[in-house]
Amino acid sequence: MNMNSPVYILWLRQVKKYFRSRSRIVGALGQPTLFLIALGFGFGPVFAKAGGGNYLEFLVPGIIALSILFTATFSGIEVIWDRQFGFLKETLVAPVNRTKIMLGRTLGGATVAVVQGLIVMLISLLLGFQFNVLMLPVAVVFMFLLGLLFTALGTAIASLMEDMQGFQLIINFLIMPLFFLSNALFPVDNLPGPLAAVTQLNPLSYGVDGMRGALTGVSQFGLFLDFSVLAVIVIAIMLIGGKLFSKIQA
Repeated sequence: MNMNSPVYILWLRQVKKYFRSRSRIVGALGQPTLFLIALGFGFGPVFAKAGGGNYLEFLVPGIIALSILFTATFSGIEVIWDRQFGFLKETLVAPVNRTKIMLGRTLGGATVAVVQGLIVMLISLLLGFQFNVLMLPVAVVFMFLLGLLFTALGTAIASLMEDMQGFQLIINFLIMPLFFLSNALFPVDNLPGPLAAVTQLNPLSYGVDGMRGALTGVSQFGLFLDFSVLAVIVIAIMLIGGKLFSKIQA
């Protein structure tokens, strides 16, 4: 990547802001760690008795996806923040294609989300999670696709808003249904028809299934389908996000 490229500069800005904010890193780990401990050890025995095997191995990819989901979507709030403090106006008046600005922000947010997901994975290792190390790069690809998808979604929503509180309410309204109506916490093989259809329409389900397939070898949809569906949705959301960002008024 060209070091003078606006895409690289905006990507680097996002990454530097993340690593300079230790409180942000620690704070974002609270909820995933709580889910890992409470659900992993609380429902583990029940899951095993039901013949589901090791629940922690099933759960970890879903919690990694949760961490990425939160981190990526809430990165969109920086668009509103930069708008209020004038940085966005300075960026938009620069002789740079707005699509490149949006792309740099999205890549930066996705990178931060992947780092956050990898930290959650390290925590899960301390709790006893085991995975196929050779397939870790494949899992990272799925993590990055999820990061791109939800960073672009957060940016698209933020491009339409000027109020931080309103943005947070909308994102929370989207995040929890996406998470709980996916295969992150429970198998979806024997769900009732309507609920099964909802989980199969949920893009998060394919990201979780891809990571689970790569790390533990258990996949419902298959890695190729997971990757194909996610890639198509990522391209569509990034195109929509780029269109909305190009019309933003600083």
